[in-house]
Amino acid sequence: MSKSTTTYWNALDKKNNEKWEAIEGTEGQLEQLTLAVDETNGDYTRLTRFKAGADTKEFGAKSHEYPEEIIIIKGRLYDEAFDKWLEVGDYASRPPGEVHGPFAAEEECVVLEMSYPSQSVNN
Repeated sequence: MSKSTTTYWNALDKKNNEKWEAIEGTEGQLEQLTLAVDETNGDYTRLTRFKAGADTKEFGAKSHEYPEEIIIIKGRLYDEAFDKWLEVGDYASRPPGEVHGPFAAEEECVVLEMSYPSQSVNN
């Protein structure tokens, strides 16, 4: 199987706001919009939206057993693990186990994330 596909549409258009879902456990500070997913191996592409004023310090830093790629496509985001403000266009290809976050956003920030659970170090 492969990732799901779709024809062109504008995921950032306000008319598509109802397609975003709150990310469980973030008290409404973060939302996600899955763009493509491979139901067999779990690989996915999604947008993550940090609402203005979001601060994930109480949730702590994160790491995954699989690689992921991210790019900032709107706004800016502070990554405490790297003591760095990420701006539009900033990109990272994270290896399994790399610690990132917690995050803070002064304004709304949208991140494109491509995650590869099929490449987990525990597979």
